[in-house]
Amino acid sequence: MRANPRIGLTELARLLRVARGTVQARVEKLTNRGVIVDFGPTVTPEGVGYPILAFVSLQIAQGRLAEAVEALRPVPEILEVYGTSGQADLLCRVVARSTPDLQEIIARILASPAVQRTDTTIALSVQVPYRIEPLLRSAPSTAPHDRPQND
Repeated sequence: MRANPRIGLTELARLLRVARGTVQARVEKLTNRGVIVDFGPTVTPEGVGYPILAFVSLQIAQGRLAEAVEALRPVPEILEVYGTSGQADLLCRVVARSTPDLQEIIARILASPAVQRTDTTIALSVQVPYRIEPLLRSAPSTAPHDRPQND
């Protein structure tokens, strides 16, 4: 399904040589367990006018993590925020239209009193794009999503 996201369940069943109902039940089970999380098209930031990708590390004032996260939510250029260990408390994946735009986004982030410091790294190129297939191929057959669930 990752290799051909437009494939229908009937065609998938034909390729796998199983009944369509079997495929539908398995896809539903994987979706319910959170293994499959979406079926939509992937939209690239570059394609909608945001060619700059940066990773912004944030150091947060002691005890103000929730406040910092809430301050980040309204900034649409922040695509993801991860809590981290090490020197930074949060790692943000940020896109921008230009480097001056990125500077403005960072200024908006720093406007929160909960954010003490930022450190920004601009991505110059993608060397290994997001991928899951190699992990799936190497995962043992006893992966958590394959184990029976107690209902």
